[in-house]
Amino acid sequence: MFNVTKKSMQWGEETLTLETGKIARQADGTVIATLGETSVMANVTFAKKQKEGQDFFPLTVHYQEKYYAAGKVPGGFFKREARPTEKETLTARLIDRPIRPLFVPGFKNEVLVMCTVLSHDLVNDPDIVAMIAASAALTISGAPFMGPIAGARVGYEDGEYILNPEVDDMHKLRENPDQRLDLVVAGTKDAVMMVESEAYELTEAEMLGAVTFAHEQIQPVIDLIIALAEDAAKEPFDFQPPDYSALYGAVKAAGEEKMRAAYAITDKQERTNTVAAVKEEIIAALTEEQQSDENLGSALKKLESGVLRGDVVKNGRRIDGRATDEVRPIVCETGLLPRTHGSALFTRGETQGLVVTTLGTGDDEQMIDALNGTYKSNFLLHYNFPPYSVGEVGRVGSPGRREIGHGKLAWRALQAVLPAATDFPYTIRVVSEITESNGSSSMASVCGGSLSMMDAGVPLKAPVAGVAMGLVLEEDGSYAILTDILGDEDHLGDMDFKVAGTENGITSLQMDIKVAGITPEIMEKALAQAKEGRMHILGEMAKTLSEASGFSEHAPRIETMTVPQDKIREVIGSGGKVIREIVEVSGAKVDINDDGVIKIASPNGEAIQKAYDMIYSIVAEPEEGKVYKGKVVKIVDFGAFVNFFGKRDGLVHVSQILPKRLNHPSDVLKEGQEVWVKLLGFDDRGKVRLSMKVVDQDTGEEIAEEKKEEAAD
Repeated sequence: MFNVTKKSMQWGEETLTLETGKIARQADGTVIATLGETSVMANVTFAKKQKEGQDFFPLTVHYQEKYYAAGKVPGGFFKREARPTEKETLTARLIDRPIRPLFVPGFKNEVLVMCTVLSHDLVNDPDIVAMIAASAALTISGAPFMGPIAGARVGYEDGEYILNPEVDDMHKLRENPDQRLDLVVAGTKDAVMMVESEAYELTEAEMLGAVTFAHEQIQPVIDLIIALAEDAAKEPFDFQPPDYSALYGAVKAAGEEKMRAAYAITDKQERTNTVAAVKEEIIAALTEEQQSDENLGSALKKLESGVLRGDVVKNGRRIDGRATDEVRPIVCETGLLPRTHGSALFTRGETQGLVVTTLGTGDDEQMIDALNGTYKSNFLLHYNFPPYSVGEVGRVGSPGRREIGHGKLAWRALQAVLPAATDFPYTIRVVSEITESNGSSSMASVCGGSLSMMDAGVPLKAPVAGVAMGLVLEEDGSYAILTDILGDEDHLGDMDFKVAGTENGITSLQMDIKVAGITPEIMEKALAQAKEGRMHILGEMAKTLSEASGFSEHAPRIETMTVPQDKIREVIGSGGKVIREIVEVSGAKVDINDDGVIKIASPNGEAIQKAYDMIYSIVAEPEEGKVYKGKVVKIVDFGAFVNFFGKRDGLVHVSQILPKRLNHPSDVLKEGQEVWVKLLGFDDRGKVRLSMKVVDQDTGEEIAEEKKEEAAD
């Protein structure tokens, strides 16, 4: 009944298995990839006809994590998987980016790739397994896919690169000083296609070494996919790229010079309008048959690309007149918004981000429910890209994949320099509002985010800046690397290479390649040129702010204290009674975790101190020989009981009330009276022994020995 094909290999410390032929046989290609005990099923289907009038490649990649894979039941009211999590969205993008450029040019049939996590061993991250499964499914599907690709994750510890480190090693990397890198690389047999990373000030050489290491490690995986395809691949889909050379010749003849003049305009809006007008003129000059040709859009894009690329490589001349290694003018401002905790406006050419920082308490931490467990995050970065930022009208809704991806890139770049939670016990939320965009708004979010957090008083280890690099690679091997690319250079170029970091090293690297010919030499040169650009931007930022400034008067103050874990129950009280009383009496917000770390927050310093004192009185132990202020709670014939330390009472014996003999304690004391007492110690049964006579009741100071003798006389 089943025609199963299965291939396995040892990859690192685990066995990698690819299997097809048993499940989902009606899909064009289905592969279940298993690494260790993590299994992901990838299903590929593609339309056999192009939709009429389709002028783009409609590839859709979905990645979904099923909670049953880790033996969990989803949270929420409905108890079933709902909208994609951030991890699912980012992984879908991770798979999409390296496979999209590898479809045969001109193929515009709809393609759907669905990756489903079936089993998760909590050791091997399913994102890499999903990427391999998707590549294998595409390779055997018959679709015009020029793969296969494979992917790998690389860690870096003690100067050594680690292949596919465990999930726990990569979790909360900021809290793991031994691990300095979380890098994902995807590539073909000959070239690197995609890089995504979170790093901790690695040098350019260390990052390049990690990319090279990953590319070497994926080679046997590519061979395994090829071996699977040799036994299980379907017949290749009969697709011939459309020949629109005659149409392109007509388009070029009708408007090449006009298009070249349009791209010589440096202002984006004027250039965009002029390019659109030139396209209309070109179309008007064509025959009706040419105008109705479905390849007209491709021909126009090819003309734009040829104009832009030729000038850059041959003449070193960019659209806006800059040199290839020149950064656009930068203006930085901080403290724009009076009621926010921190704000910055970062403008680089025609790209601008208004970035705002808010400081919150432990209650504001984000709860993340993942397959590998539930945890909290105290650093949030949200990126918004409204239509007006590019002069367009459009639908405004919930964040899309692009917003989530750009926000995560900026998050990775900045979180490497955040202070430890024990040193700065705040939840930090950074929001980047892109108000203008013409290239690399994610890097503007990094720069603006760094300035905004410093404006809010966050003691960053160092400022972070980011720059987007581009590449134009011609068929003859000539190329130009571009610093701080414009939107058109990104759209019509061959590489989008974003590098963020401090003066000391790289904190994040993201690369997408549109051609399969990036050599280590080109990558090394791009990294070196990116470093120059980053240093220039950091210098411009330092003119405005180079370290944390004062705290906003509107931000909450937070003090931390640590109590023994066996005292946590006493601080909380039965049903939370004690901690509620502390909050009500002090007016401060109190948050306590399972480790005994307590955060006390309030804009009012007195409220913080009051809550601190109340908690301290519960958890601290009284010190022998120390003087305390207490209250008489009960009078008996042989003395008085005084509440002197939290809920701790002690006995002041009648002989310890005054230096002279008393008939009865009530002669000088009454219940509710405040007195000063010294803790003499504890008797054999642990009872507390206190003394009033050795303390000056007016000042609370201990009486010197000679004064005690005088008083006794």
